[in-house]
Amino acid sequence: MAAYAALVSVMHIIDTIEHHHSPPISIDKQQVESLTQTVIFLQEFLEGYKSPVADGDEADPLEMRIVDAAHAVEDVIESHIVNVIKLGRSSPNEEFLQGYVVDAAHAAEEVNSGEEVSCIDFYEDLQQVIEEMNVMKKEAMEIVAEAQLQRKVSSTHAGSLTSSSNVKESMMVGFDDVQLQLLDRLTGGNRNRQIIPITGMGGIGKTTLARHIFEHTLVKQHFDIRGWTTISQTYNVRETLREVLHQVSEDSRNDLSDENELGENLYKYLYGRRYIIILDDMWSVEVWDKMRFFFPDYNDGSRVIVTTRLSNLATELTNSNSLDMRFLDDVSSWSLFSKTVFGDEVFPLQLEEIGKKIVGKCKGLPLSIAVIGGLLAKSELILEYWEHIEKNLSSIVNSENDEYFLRVLKLSYDHLPAYLKPCFLYMGMFEEDEEIRVAELMRLWVSEGFLKPIINKSSKTIAKVYLKELVDRNLILVHKLGAVGNIKYCKMHDLLRDLSFQEAEKQRFYYVLGQHYPRGINSQCRIVIPRSTSAMTVRDAMETMSSRARSFICHGDTVPELLDFRFLRTILSTYKYSGGCLDENVFQMVNLRYLSARFRSGFQIPSSISLLWNLDTLIVSCWGEPMTAPVEIWKMHQLKHLEIVGLGGMYLPDPLSGDSDVMMENVETLKGVIDFNLNEEVVKRIPNIKKLYIRYRHKVMDRDRVKCLSYLQCLSKLESLTCIIDDGSDDEYLQSISFPHSLKNLCLGCGKFHLEEILEKIGSLPLLEKLTLYKGQFARRRWEIVEGQFPCLKYLSLGACADMECWTLEGSCLPRLEQLHLSWMESLDEFPSEIGEIPNLKSIELVGCSESMAVSLKKIVDEQEELQGEPSIHVLVKSFNVSQELQSLATPNFRVFGYSLM
Repeated sequence: MAAYAALVSVMHIIDTIEHHHSPPISIDKQQVESLTQTVIFLQEFLEGYKSPVADGDEADPLEMRIVDAAHAVEDVIESHIVNVIKLGRSSPNEEFLQGYVVDAAHAAEEVNSGEEVSCIDFYEDLQQVIEEMNVMKKEAMEIVAEAQLQRKVSSTHAGSLTSSSNVKESMMVGFDDVQLQLLDRLTGGNRNRQIIPITGMGGIGKTTLARHIFEHTLVKQHFDIRGWTTISQTYNVRETLREVLHQVSEDSRNDLSDENELGENLYKYLYGRRYIIILDDMWSVEVWDKMRFFFPDYNDGSRVIVTTRLSNLATELTNSNSLDMRFLDDVSSWSLFSKTVFGDEVFPLQLEEIGKKIVGKCKGLPLSIAVIGGLLAKSELILEYWEHIEKNLSSIVNSENDEYFLRVLKLSYDHLPAYLKPCFLYMGMFEEDEEIRVAELMRLWVSEGFLKPIINKSSKTIAKVYLKELVDRNLILVHKLGAVGNIKYCKMHDLLRDLSFQEAEKQRFYYVLGQHYPRGINSQCRIVIPRSTSAMTVRDAMETMSSRARSFICHGDTVPELLDFRFLRTILSTYKYSGGCLDENVFQMVNLRYLSARFRSGFQIPSSISLLWNLDTLIVSCWGEPMTAPVEIWKMHQLKHLEIVGLGGMYLPDPLSGDSDVMMENVETLKGVIDFNLNEEVVKRIPNIKKLYIRYRHKVMDRDRVKCLSYLQCLSKLESLTCIIDDGSDDEYLQSISFPHSLKNLCLGCGKFHLEEILEKIGSLPLLEKLTLYKGQFARRRWEIVEGQFPCLKYLSLGACADMECWTLEGSCLPRLEQLHLSWMESLDEFPSEIGEIPNLKSIELVGCSESMAVSLKKIVDEQEELQGEPSIHVLVKSFNVSQELQSLATPNFRVFGYSLM
């Protein structure tokens, strides 16, 4: 809820000021104590509060007054911070960049006449908003006393960091006949290109069925090319074509701006190949009319699957019958519900009767069953609580449309603990069907300040647990896992996103530019600019927008001119292509915490970055020449994530020696740094670094810098390292490289350097889970992995090691390896037979390797299948030229794929 988020945000800024290395202001201790007590009381009140208008179209008046009061507190504090920092910097009697002003009264004495920062005014203004907060506290106390508010059973979850260990998988329960029917139409004898619509209401399982079919072994074997894209209501033909082209051919040109050029490229690539393309969530036949000519009908059995909620659209797409998704019957509904709530465990007998009533009132809607089941999976096994769910469901099951479904889903939102509601609402700020990078999402949650602190837990840890809570409740969908099983990307179902919009509008949590909103945008703290928003709409909105806005999320190539937004905390520009550049004046916005945007070519980070006293994330996208960071960047005490996106990268200057204030003690990620001069002084300034991405592009001018990579071993908390040595630089960089034992992920691009000595060091790393090696040479043309090496390695990728001719494994090495990827290993002709004895190995991918290597791997896989009775290793072979012999090896478990560069 917006009120809870606002209160947590107030506590966050107070805590930051109290514990900051050099806070720009101080707050009277009595005021801090009074404000803290009031905020904590209101937080606890909201954790158990049941709004009397929770099911209405309007937000609870008390909650919205709490929102306004909390924002007023932040306005007073952050406005004073702006005044002190900017006026303090202009003072002739104080070197601002040598340290921030700590005491506001001292600042008032130091600044020039006419620029005086009144400490008295600040304390008076702060006292006034504290009194307004106390009014909210008194009203809440009266509600508690009068109503004798009893906490619901669901409130027992508030403040807890415990997640269910029951990990639920996507299940196709009750649709076996539809699946078989669809498989028959996909692989049947009809040679014409066919359009196959899958129809049904939202949440019925259309996308789940399509995804299941898309990943089906028979489909992967039958079709040469598979592609998937989501259309949505606000479709863009150019972006849709770009996505399909990227899906089917990562090597094809997908940076074209003209949709006809994109379509022609797609047509050329699909022509002569049997393809299956899935167009998910289509709302209008117009999009197909604009794209149909780019999907060739080569009389080879190609298929296009379209999922849509609109039954009449199916008849416009094709003359053939559509596949209509029906509601689950009682048996299938109960089976899905049981698996969602209890997995493979036995359903408790005392809950079976009430459970069947709940399932019956979901009316066979799979998503409804999954979401309600996800809610109950997180609850205690108390009959009264399940009866409460059943009673609420019984009053809203009369309608069969999406509005009814949103009301059903709202139960899951209402029963979320207060600390999770802001995280759920925030998901609606992303584009429809967007693949949301989890690392970015968690950084945004942290920067927004609405994650409730937990003793001895970092903000990143709390964000991870909150994400898992929402995934376990089926409110966030896992879209893509990383190499070692972590969640890399997530998505949100469109109906759940609609629910987020509905609740956000009521609570003024954020405003989406261009959508109808009766309150306007004057009181909005978070502004979302969709990709489809025109420049004129943005300009018009900026004229009426309040300068109190704290977040801008820009999805398109039009970004606003941010001139007078003194309270801005978050600026995120997600556009991946040209345009959408910000001006460097954003580095004057002293309250910024998160800045991720594209800047013009030739941009340099200004020294005014030191004004951003609370910045924790800086992501600069700039595709020109390398930039050089100002030395003031070493004074960014709050900075946690620094990333440079683009080919140029960034030079990080040496810190000023002897200055104890020059330190990035909180930085955890440095990405895009080139020719990084690691030395004893530098490693002292980044003691908590966890992720480091560095590149060496030039020859060493100072011979003392040759040993800079030996200092890596001093970074005792480093978990992920990417180090690229370009061909034009000195291989001497790697001669003295040493790795810390904390390393879990290593990517090494070695140019022409010999790998043997380095691999001995890498093999002994006790925690290493993921290893990627690109280029590099083997002096003896062989790589021997002996017993005891790589004890924890789960993912291994080797690429372009052209002179590696022999690979041997001794003893029980690589005991935990799960995934193996080899690319362009042209001299390696044979797989080591011991590869089949690795117990956890699940998949092997070969790209551009020799045919003899694939043949030897096929023998190993067949032998393992004979011994175990079933395939244990899934193999994918990608090659330019697929001979008949290589094609004859193909099985559902050993896939062969041919492709070409265009």
